[in-house]
Formats: sequence, C-alpha cells, structure tokens
Amino acid sequence: MIRWLLDWIREHWHRLVALHDTPHSIAGGVAIGIVLGFTPFYTLKTLLAIGLAWLFRCSKVAAAVAVTLHDLTLPLTPMLLRLEYGMGYWFLSNPHHWPPKIHLHHHPLRWHEWFHREVFIDVLWPTFVGSLFISIPLAVVAFFATVRLVEAHRKKHG
Repeated sequence: MIRWLLDWIREHWHRLVALHDTPHSIAGGVAIGIVLGFTPFYTLKTLLAIGLAWLFRCSKVAAAVAVTLHDLTLPLTPMLLRLEYGMGYWFLSNPHHWPPKIHLHHHPLRWHEWFHREVFIDVLWPTFVGSLFISIPLAVVAFFATVRLVEAHRKKHG
C-alpha cells in the first residue's frame, strides 16, 4: 500500500514538473488546489480549482492534481471535517466558543434537507471558514516549496 502511494505521488510529481508552464504558475495551481481540496464542497472542488486557476492565470493541471492529491486524506475526512467545523464555529461565534456536541441520532437529515438555508448557515459555512484556517498556511508553504522544487528539477534536468 505504501509503495503504491509513493509511486502515485512520484507519477503526479513528474507530471507537474513536465508541464510547459512557469514554476510560479505551477505553484499557484498547486496552492489553489490545496485550498480548495480542504473545503467541504466535494462535488465542486475540482471545477472550482480549475476555474480559479484559469482566473488567476495559474496552471489548471496543477490545480486539478493538487485537489486530487487531497483525496488521499479520505480516511481522515470525518476527523478533518469535524476539526474544520469546530474552528469555523469558534471563529464565527460571538463571543467565541466551541460548538456543542453533535448527536446525529437527534438530527437525522434526509438528502433533500441538506439543501436548506439553515443547514448551509449552521454547518457548511463554519466548515468552509474552518477549512481556510488549515488550507491557507499549507498552500503558502506548498507554493514556495513547489517553486523551489520545480526550479531545481528544471536546472538539474535541463
């Protein structure tokens, strides 16, 4: 399993450095993909990453690869979403306080109820805000690391 994961990362890394784009454009796409990879908008995050990469003139392929790379955290998704929700809830509440315990058996939501305005405001908005606290610092680090690694790779391999 670990071998497969390392091969997958290596394959996608080679795709990134082989792009005919500037290191800053590739790194910008990676940063955008990382930010959107952490958001709770699972069905839209790849399209949003490609759209934002196009808008900011970054590599669309790099953005799509970075969003896909985030899917490796799938086993940790429930814990990550709970952390993001808690951080966002804390930030948005006045005075600041952590959210109450969630008991899903008291609030069973059917699929059509997820699209109600209250659910968006009470759950998705705090989760989105909390995701920014995690993703933006990681995206900044990834941007500068990607620029340096792409430049070093291109210098080494001509």
